[in-house]
Amino acid sequence: MSAVDSPGSPSPADLAEALIACPSVTPASGEVFACLEEMLLPLGFDVHRFVAGGEVENLFAIRQGPAGSKHFAFAGHLDVVPPGEGWASDPFTPERRKVPGGELLFGRGAVDMKSAIAAMVAALHDIPADNGTVSLIITGDEEGEAVYGTRALIDHIRNVNAAPDLCLVGEPTSVNRLGDMMKIGRRGSVNVFLEVQGTQGHVAYPHLAANPCTKLIAMLAELDSLVLDEGTDWFQPSNLEITDIEVGNPAHNVIPAAARARISIRFNDLHSGTELGQKVTQIAEKHGGTARPVISGEPFLTQPGDFSQIVAEAIEAETGIAPEASTSGGTSDARFLKDLCPVIEFGLVNATMHKKDEAVALDDLAVLARVYRRIALAALET
Repeated sequence: MSAVDSPGSPSPADLAEALIACPSVTPASGEVFACLEEMLLPLGFDVHRFVAGGEVENLFAIRQGPAGSKHFAFAGHLDVVPPGEGWASDPFTPERRKVPGGELLFGRGAVDMKSAIAAMVAALHDIPADNGTVSLIITGDEEGEAVYGTRALIDHIRNVNAAPDLCLVGEPTSVNRLGDMMKIGRRGSVNVFLEVQGTQGHVAYPHLAANPCTKLIAMLAELDSLVLDEGTDWFQPSNLEITDIEVGNPAHNVIPAAARARISIRFNDLHSGTELGQKVTQIAEKHGGTARPVISGEPFLTQPGDFSQIVAEAIEAETGIAPEASTSGGTSDARFLKDLCPVIEFGLVNATMHKKDEAVALDDLAVLARVYRRIALAALET
């Protein structure tokens, strides 16, 4: 019998239900953090909760080990995306349903990522205090703008001199089966807002106007033709996508005064957000326009080594699967946490995240708690 399943250990399913029952659409604060705090205090954690930006709550919980011991951290978020319509049951009333082959727990956040946090708590329950220092880094602003969440937590952790040696983020990384993928890096993201000013006029008298659409079209054509790179050993090629074009001209016989567009670039570690923003700005200015880059995050890579081996061995021990080390997908708060220490992501199957009737297999949740316990114990021994 695993220690996670031993008598007196909390059930990760029960913990997940308690968290799901606290509505926490981003930005989250209040009840859901109080619920998590109540889970951690009996385990000997010092829990620090604070609000940043007026509405985003964050939590840093730490249990100190012996002097000089390693410090391992779990990280994640309690905020969720809006549930939307069409659920078979109330998205914030957790419901277990038997299905062929097992049982599912339904509710918003069941996959992304309240169940992972529940698995972390269950795992921490059975890690002796004398094994080392352990902590939880939990935000209420990952699904939103991510301005006052993990970045504020990092500032707090630095201020109290409590940076971990290693960190695991519980994002749902598995694709088809629990354990088939872990993330050792992520691409960066930059959105660029483009604008071209013209001179409004009658379409029959083009010599008295200046059409911004023509310039914008030429600008976008040049941007779309860019080949940023061919990829690297660990990253796919960077890609630039046109995500919006706006003129807002209701009249068929008027040359508009301005035209706008937006592009999104997901880029690997051959680039920086600043460099790409400058490249796009130069092309925009060449065509008589302006560009306003907004960098969401820089790329990062935790080079394969001791930490990735710890995670992979724990996953294989509990699932029988050797996970693929990947950098695919979107961004996560690991893009900030990598400034504290090496970081890897591993979590549940992501098939239903952000969808209606989001659900986690209870068998997977129990296995995840055991994987997390193995990772933490091994990381503290390194």
